[in-house]
Amino acid sequence: MFIRLGSLIVRRKKSVFAIFIAAILVMGGVGSLAFAKLDSGGYSDPKSDSAKAAKYISDTFHIKDPAALLIVRSQTVMSDPTSIADAQILESSLVKENGVAKTLSYWSAGGAPSLLSTDKKAAYIFIYAKASDPLKAKDLGKILTTKYEGQYKSFHVYAGGISVFNYAISTKISKDLAVAESISIPLTFILLTFVFGGLVASAMPLVVGVSAILGAFFFIYLITLFTGVSIFALNLITGMGLGLGIDYALLIVNRFREEIHHGKSVEDAVIRTVSTAGKTVFYSGITVIITLASLMFFPQMFLKSFGYAGVTVVSMAILGALIPLPAILAMLGHRIDKIVVRRSAITPKEDGRWADTARFVMRRPVTVVLLSLITLGIIAAPIKSVVFSQVDSRVMPASAPVAITAVEMAKSFPGQEGNPIEFIIPNGATMGTQVLDFANEVAKVPGVVHVNASEVSGSTVRFTAIHSMGARTPAAEKMINAIRALPHPQGLLVGGVAADYADSQKGIAKTLPFALGWIVVGVLILLFLFTGSLILPIKAVLLNVLSLAAMMGAMTWIFVEGHMMWLVGKFTVTGTIDTSMVILVAVVTFGLSMDYEVFLLSRIKEEHDAGKSNVEAVATGLQRSARIITAAALLLAIVFAAFLTSGVTSIKTLGFGVAFAILVDATLVRALLVPALMRLFGERNWWAPAWMKRFSIEH
Repeated sequence: MFIRLGSLIVRRKKSVFAIFIAAILVMGGVGSLAFAKLDSGGYSDPKSDSAKAAKYISDTFHIKDPAALLIVRSQTVMSDPTSIADAQILESSLVKENGVAKTLSYWSAGGAPSLLSTDKKAAYIFIYAKASDPLKAKDLGKILTTKYEGQYKSFHVYAGGISVFNYAISTKISKDLAVAESISIPLTFILLTFVFGGLVASAMPLVVGVSAILGAFFFIYLITLFTGVSIFALNLITGMGLGLGIDYALLIVNRFREEIHHGKSVEDAVIRTVSTAGKTVFYSGITVIITLASLMFFPQMFLKSFGYAGVTVVSMAILGALIPLPAILAMLGHRIDKIVVRRSAITPKEDGRWADTARFVMRRPVTVVLLSLITLGIIAAPIKSVVFSQVDSRVMPASAPVAITAVEMAKSFPGQEGNPIEFIIPNGATMGTQVLDFANEVAKVPGVVHVNASEVSGSTVRFTAIHSMGARTPAAEKMINAIRALPHPQGLLVGGVAADYADSQKGIAKTLPFALGWIVVGVLILLFLFTGSLILPIKAVLLNVLSLAAMMGAMTWIFVEGHMMWLVGKFTVTGTIDTSMVILVAVVTFGLSMDYEVFLLSRIKEEHDAGKSNVEAVATGLQRSARIITAAALLLAIVFAAFLTSGVTSIKTLGFGVAFAILVDATLVRALLVPALMRLFGERNWWAPAWMKRFSIEH
């Protein structure tokens, strides 16, 4: 198949290139429409009890959550005539804003004490949007932030709530992404010139990267027409697109040069490159796709979005590496080596320091394995302190207005009035004193400030409780679990932000075994088909688990315990790490590690199949692939490390986690552990029952 593909590309190279340019222009134009349709939420489990409670609240009681809130603070008490007059002017202005349905404040609620601060100098104004879903009220967040936040008459106004947070984080991520790209792209191009040895060759990753990124934006736009997609997916698309562009272009161009320098014609070199390196790219990419597709198993739109983004960007990177890149190489021919910067990078060496490293490692395999495992164990040790949570306003820089609002809210108000716990009891009106007795027990749960009076619609009873801690924290999850463990009326549904958070964490925990099973089984099968071995796939999965453990330990030490801010930049230490982001980083790094595993095993197998001994096959395979793997890992690490410039902690986590994991994997694991274990297993590396061998792929 790959030989036929290479032959077709060689014959139709100009047509292939022209179609590629046209397709990229169309995809880029349409894909740009996706940006305005991306969401910043998506952490909820839509099938949970809290989601069912939200539907009851909306459909039965016709109550909507506020899309935003304002805290107004004055030098005088809120009952002062000046404060009352200014509040009336403020509310009158708010209800005239586009998208605002109504407001509810301390004053319009008749001086409700729950909406007044403890010092009586600040009060809440809740703003309800005309949109049925507060998450869709993006323009409202912008209006409140730009027009009302800050000094307003005698008040200092703090803006918060879901629409304000969404606007703040969307704006921040977009700006941070531009900064990260302005750093990573020029730096990457400089290093690409050094790695490829010439200016012409160093431009080749752009062919794959641009096609991957713009193609992914196009398909993400199509997906947004049917379901929600998180704005965080942009970071994965750009990072993976540039990274895989580098990975695959390095592999393809290096093999093309190798074939040219062995005396093949340009046409034959392209065909040979597609049939060898192209095949490796294809199966490597499929491995990454299988891994990233596991994110679609999770119920949260946030994680599903990364599944959509990952699968599309990797698919487009494969197409870019297998079709337009070989066509360009066929047109360039020997000119691929024009404008030389570093001549030693032009001609691949048959033997060198990587082969020497492999032979050194294989002379002392037991020592290398033990020292490597001890090192990984030390790095992984902090994992015992990991605590999981979800993002809230503290994910933003402490100086961000939305974070300052959250601090003001916690300092001035006794409870989370904007985030109540919701209780829905279908048929509760027929249960006598059961509902009241249950409400009294809820009031005794640690963390609950007070329980509000109930209301009835038909036979359904609803009441709320105000709690004192952040809604998306382990403490809130513990409180919700304690409430649900109480003896309660039949059919009880517990909702609200804290319950939504608890249900989301539970949904992730329930789905995780299925996602892990999909990854492990899929990777084992694919690697067996590729290598014809049962041993090598099992070793690859186990080594990747070790890399992930080290990555998790490092992330815990930095983001949970608050170390090394001089490296990653300042962030608010919460003592926790975002569950969804940990899963994302783990899945992405597992996929990229398998990418490098396939690169390495492909070349080792090729040398072994050519008749070399296990030791020489490993040495030669490492010599011919380790330079590519190390260079690709370094460049990919730079792409993701640029995300450390972001002020959003979740993006810092993504950048550090991926960069750290792939550097550890490309050095400690691929350069040391893999050759050492290959030496210890010897020819048993390639073992599989004879009846299974016929299912493997011929190379």
